[in-house]
Amino acid sequence: MSQPLTLVLMAAGMGSRYGGLKQVEPMGPGGESLVDYAVFDARRAGFEHFKFIIREDIEKDFRDTVGARLSRGGVMAGTLYQDLDDLPNRLAQTLDLSHRAKPWGTAHAVWAARNEVETPFAVLNADDYYGPGAYRLLANHMRQGTGEYAIVGYALDKTLSEHGTVARGVLEKDADDRLIRISERTQIERLPDGRIVHHGADGQDLAIAPDADVSMNIMGFTPAIFPQLEAAVGAFVQDHGQETKSELYLPNVVGELVTTGAAEVRVLSADDDWFGVTYAADTAVVKERLRKLHAAGVYPKSLWG
Repeated sequence: MSQPLTLVLMAAGMGSRYGGLKQVEPMGPGGESLVDYAVFDARRAGFEHFKFIIREDIEKDFRDTVGARLSRGGVMAGTLYQDLDDLPNRLAQTLDLSHRAKPWGTAHAVWAARNEVETPFAVLNADDYYGPGAYRLLANHMRQGTGEYAIVGYALDKTLSEHGTVARGVLEKDADDRLIRISERTQIERLPDGRIVHHGADGQDLAIAPDADVSMNIMGFTPAIFPQLEAAVGAFVQDHGQETKSELYLPNVVGELVTTGAAEVRVLSADDDWFGVTYAADTAVVKERLRKLHAAGVYPKSLWG
């Protein structure tokens, strides 16, 4: 019998470019946030347990909004804190962290779930829309029990914003859809002539294929990832602990594990569209797309009744 599946939702970050707490922003026609759609779609795909990684100072907002709606739908969700001083090897006792306010990044956020998650799990951003198919892909993969990790890839041209540049991890894979490397590209945009380019730090533009698979931070793991994350977070904090804003991102750790042969990662290409709120101006687009999905019958009139 396959093990129960857990969904871990990263909801600790404030949207610096967005200018507010995206995770509780009403987006759906019934006042749903994008978190609600993630839980709804994951439950339909067979996920049974739900864990939110948050900061302690936003817990009340979360419980009063998202938590109340999920409870109405019969979903019991747990919360975990991403704390700055929760570090491997007693590092918090040896480092002066008084200069630091920003979280340590998404790799540290997932490591925060190490004592609460004991079965295969998916992890994703709580403020993105991934589509029902992504959860089915991950659930089917994890039920096979291969021990491989997984990352869902989206076609680059479906992940751009009309309101500014974006950063994406371009996924390179072999003929068997196993990840070879993740190439991080910032300052990506679609030019007026239709080309999609990455503006390099050297002033040169690099064209990227519209159908290139990119990571949108939705992945599947087994609990074997936790000691690997512990080692990566410990090394990162040792090297960068005195910096005020440096973060360790989950795709960087996954890419390093693949490069060193410490993990095999399957790329699962999604047919669904991804969308999210990178800039405040994206909100109207997201609300309209959700309205159309409800009208088309992808979702009921109200997710939780």
